[in-house]
Amino acid sequence: MWGRAETGSGSGSGVVAMLPAAVRERVAAVHGAAALPELLRLYDGWAARYEQDVAALQYRAPVLAAAALAAALPGPPGAARVLDVCCGTGLVARELRRRGFGLPDGVDGSAEMLARARGAGLYRELRRCVLGSEPLPAPAGGILCLTTRSNPSNLRYKAELEATLERLESQGAWEKVLAQEEDRWERATSEEESTQGTGYISGVVYIYRKCPVPWLPES
Repeated sequence: MWGRAETGSGSGSGVVAMLPAAVRERVAAVHGAAALPELLRLYDGWAARYEQDVAALQYRAPVLAAAALAAALPGPPGAARVLDVCCGTGLVARELRRRGFGLPDGVDGSAEMLARARGAGLYRELRRCVLGSEPLPAPAGGILCLTTRSNPSNLRYKAELEATLERLESQGAWEKVLAQEEDRWERATSEEESTQGTGYISGVVYIYRKCPVPWLPES
């Protein structure tokens, strides 16, 4: 459990009030997107300000994801082949670099987010790909890392995401390594989104390992 952040009033409402209105509006628009095409359009438009805005949100998912990967891997991080799913502008890759990982691969549905990630030079390969709609490009034994929020407005997407991951696992494509719930994921943009009045929302880190392709005898 992470300690409470200090605010002027010591309450969750103080944490929310400290966020600039423009940041709250941009984040609320993305969080409230109902359909995938709209969501990708919003992410494309958000790419230029994304890192600035998530810094204001005290967004901790990249740090938490890198820590979870480091703890889950049995061998040296430099030898791991990691696939960063929904990689955005490359924040997870930066944290992996700090922990001694080699260049990960990355996929994202937003072309503009991928352009930012490509410019950072922190990935071995980047591809535009939407989880659940296309096969994920990863070698056998590769590690998939993915994160999502657990706030009220994201619960439907979270359920759909977990159904997709469960389907990939049931098909023998991926094996679950962990699904780790984390508090204080990022600052909430409204009182309704706040977890138990803390002014923050929670989230989940998912780590999966790609299963080897079974050998099939020639007919």
